[in-house]
Amino acid sequence: MRFASLGSGSRGNATLIEADGTRLLLDCGFPAREVERRLGLIDVAPASLDAILVTHEHQDHIRGVGPLARRYALPVWITHGTYRKDRCGDLPDLRLIHNHDEPFDIGSITVQPYPVPHDAREPVQYVFSQSERTLGVLTDTGMITPHIQEVLSGITSLLLEFNHDELMLLRGPYPPSLQRRVGGRLGHLNNDQAATLLEQLDHERLRHLVVAHVSEKNNHPDKVRESILSRLPELASRLTLTSQSEVSPWFEV
Repeated sequence: MRFASLGSGSRGNATLIEADGTRLLLDCGFPAREVERRLGLIDVAPASLDAILVTHEHQDHIRGVGPLARRYALPVWITHGTYRKDRCGDLPDLRLIHNHDEPFDIGSITVQPYPVPHDAREPVQYVFSQSERTLGVLTDTGMITPHIQEVLSGITSLLLEFNHDELMLLRGPYPPSLQRRVGGRLGHLNNDQAATLLEQLDHERLRHLVVAHVSEKNNHPDKVRESILSRLPELASRLTLTSQSEVSPWFEV
């Protein structure tokens, strides 16, 4: 199993996961044509996708879901709370789930949904697994819960949000109301919160730590690296930061 980020940040998010001929697109926050372009950069045909999975209804995660699903007749897995027809339009194959459902299989990949605290109707994140390899994804959450720690324990790759630096958010361009939303318990993880989670997880088996959803206005890659490596220097060789504008390399789970 392997994965690649097609881009991550407030202007759009999408991640590709594949294993043994199964290809899943996690979120589609770019326009459909842009997703097609970015897939082409890693030699993936959009028609070869098997499904789209959605985390929540914010535009940077859902913008291209409807158009891409209709263009290629793709099934869309989405929570009951997230789905509304006026957000995605008619979908050719709608698969409604709850964020606390049991794991299910899509092709050769097992998908475990789990709930997260975020300012959305029924937000969900996922763990993807095949055999002994597991990819945990955690973005768009305002706090770490015991259940999140339990779900992500022992994974072999992690895509993790380091959204903002607390001081940069406080001194940055956002108005106070948006600062409170981003930094609140239903907002996004700051560098300290995400690094603390890493300390609490068993990271001995972790092959890749891929940092996602880094704010372009309220964070900086150097601050992210410092927050991680000052506590866990052993992760230096396993650490990669994603970009809003560029497709990442493939990561083997």
